[in-house]
Amino acid sequence: MLFQFSFAQGQLSWQGYFSFNEIKDISESSTIVFAASENALFSKNAATNAVKTTTTVEGLSGQTISALYYSEAFKKTIVGYENGLMIIVNETDGSIITKVDIINKQLSASLKKINHLMEHDGILYVSCDFGIVQFNLTTSQFGDTYFIGDNGAEISVKQTTFFNGFIFAATSTGIRRADIANPNLNDYSQWAVVNTGSWSAISTLDTQLIAINSTGNIHRYNGVNFVAFLQLPQASVDMRAVNHNLFVTTSASVCIYNNQMILNQQIVNTQLPDINLTFSCATAVGDLLYIGTKEKGLFSAALSSAGNFENITPAGPARNNIFSIDVSPNVLWAVYGDYDTYYNPYDLDSYGISKFNNSKWLNIPYSEVYDAKSITRVIINPKNEKQVYASSFFSGLLRIEDDIPNFLYNEKNSGLESITYEGPTYIDVRINGTAFDKNGNLWITNSRIKNGLKVLKTDGQWQSYATSTILNNAEATSYSNIVIDKNSVKWISTSNDGVIAFSESGNVFKKITTGADTGNLPVTDVRSVALDTKNQLWIGTTKGLRVLSNVGNFQTDSQLKANPIIITEDNLAQELMYEQFITSIAVDGANNKWIGTADSGVFMVSQNGQETRYHFTINNSPLPSNTINDIKINSTTGEVFIVTNKGMISFKGIATGANEDLSNVYVYPNPVRPTYSGTVKVAGLIDKANIKITDIEGNLVYETTSEGGTIEWDTTAFGKYKVASGVYMIFISAQDGGETKVKKVMIIR
Repeated sequence: MLFQFSFAQGQLSWQGYFSFNEIKDISESSTIVFAASENALFSKNAATNAVKTTTTVEGLSGQTISALYYSEAFKKTIVGYENGLMIIVNETDGSIITKVDIINKQLSASLKKINHLMEHDGILYVSCDFGIVQFNLTTSQFGDTYFIGDNGAEISVKQTTFFNGFIFAATSTGIRRADIANPNLNDYSQWAVVNTGSWSAISTLDTQLIAINSTGNIHRYNGVNFVAFLQLPQASVDMRAVNHNLFVTTSASVCIYNNQMILNQQIVNTQLPDINLTFSCATAVGDLLYIGTKEKGLFSAALSSAGNFENITPAGPARNNIFSIDVSPNVLWAVYGDYDTYYNPYDLDSYGISKFNNSKWLNIPYSEVYDAKSITRVIINPKNEKQVYASSFFSGLLRIEDDIPNFLYNEKNSGLESITYEGPTYIDVRINGTAFDKNGNLWITNSRIKNGLKVLKTDGQWQSYATSTILNNAEATSYSNIVIDKNSVKWISTSNDGVIAFSESGNVFKKITTGADTGNLPVTDVRSVALDTKNQLWIGTTKGLRVLSNVGNFQTDSQLKANPIIITEDNLAQELMYEQFITSIAVDGANNKWIGTADSGVFMVSQNGQETRYHFTINNSPLPSNTINDIKINSTTGEVFIVTNKGMISFKGIATGANEDLSNVYVYPNPVRPTYSGTVKVAGLIDKANIKITDIEGNLVYETTSEGGTIEWDTTAFGKYKVASGVYMIFISAQDGGETKVKKVMIIR
């Protein structure tokens, strides 16, 4: 099928922020190198230096790539995935075709990985973990499947090559060959075993046929079988013949042989600017050598004198699996530490922190963050964008100023405390949710201790509050996030006791938990709390959504109670987000709610939750995964950043903060062309502006009041029918009538 994003918001509304650091495979033409990272592509033209990236926004899958091949003859880039998916990018018209034939095969899912792609006579031979599949590059259709194991069994084919009229396959149980002209190649008996054993690679180097077994022993074909002649120091991870040279890559070196198999040169990983990188593949375009790495992307140097390596990887975050972010009007910070569903951080990852602004990424490495592990949250000081605090769920609280980490608050030098249940010598300071109050004090959650709520005051003093007075077992409780309302009440999501709220006036704690009379939550495990512009608290749990109708009730109600949102679907009343594992809630400038889930993508619901305006998944949007780690919104631009475990994308939403006046009002798209199926947006509005849209004769077709800076019109007359072609007048007036504006929009049906 031809795969295009033809949904209403239009492709331009999306942007991808992917990491290109983990190179999975590379390919080349006579002038261009093509590289595949985890789930994105980039290419660099050696002559013009032009770099092009392709991500899920253009139509790639968010799944993990395992093979890449560029066909110069067909001007097509073919991408193979670990799950058997294949995507064809047509250079001529930019179209992207998704092929699911291998995924749909009645085979174990663990056998569908695509290992290698080899072109011969217009046919692509696709090596998979079950066998070989033919793919016709002219018709973009799959042909025969070859199960070439003993008695037609499934067999893992690592690589194929064409040599002297035969197709050779390196497999996990031997090298097999068959006459390429034989019409019965899907009969396993037509495939002869040349050598037994486990093989990782096979390539044709001019008049020689070279294969490598899984222990790294290079063999040469003598017309009968393969004879060993060279032992590599490690197993090979990639082998390819390009321009009469053979490139053999191991995790620590690249060996380049001429067509007589004489070693021209060897590059070891200590020669690159970042030493001790893990190599994944290597190739050349003209006199330029390219080496792909697992950690830092793609490096290039002159082939004739392989030194002075340059990193040519497109800018991006350090890795795709971002755990959470924070966004201010001008900057975005991302962190990669994590914990599992049970708040266990014990893979204790050490990835550093990333910052994005002015289209540039700054990646601060782990070596510069004072050994802070599992950094799970980051917060920008709203009064000072140059000051940032990062929460480590093991090591304390890291302060960053002017992009330089300069202090780690921990149990020795601050009011922060280590968990105690492992004994007095064990240090583990678990900081997660943080929030600034209006006075600039930083409120901090410190998990699994008695005094779980802390504040770092603007004068540098610390104060602690005893969450043990409200929680059933404070030393077993982990905290997710914290928000502060207009009355300075702190609302905190907990792992096992619902939501707790704290007011400094009187040092009062209150709790919303399960049970009809004790808070009405579906479960006690709350993952996200968010405040909207109407003083409602939205509560996301691992089993659904609840809303506290007014946070002001903290002062008056002895027991706070949250309620589900009941919606009507197909005339049946049901609960919004019923049983969903909610990971994140963000509120945009028009008071819409963006709700992220653990496995169902993102929902955007109206202010009161009665209408689901968008439900984005991997099937209908550029989301690379349905596992949402975080959502944050830039209040100035309305850009919604959606963080998944396989990459971050943003949606340029309609919900911007309100403007001061009507001087910047604009309408888009304008004109509305027949191919456009989305809504017309009127942006740059002030809050509570009255908008009337009429036809040229003055007949009213739509009327609304803005909430925030943008409204949408679905180009219907009050939702009944699509309006006809013509010019429509948009009359905008401030609530007090003091300011007015008139705009026009042309609709072409």
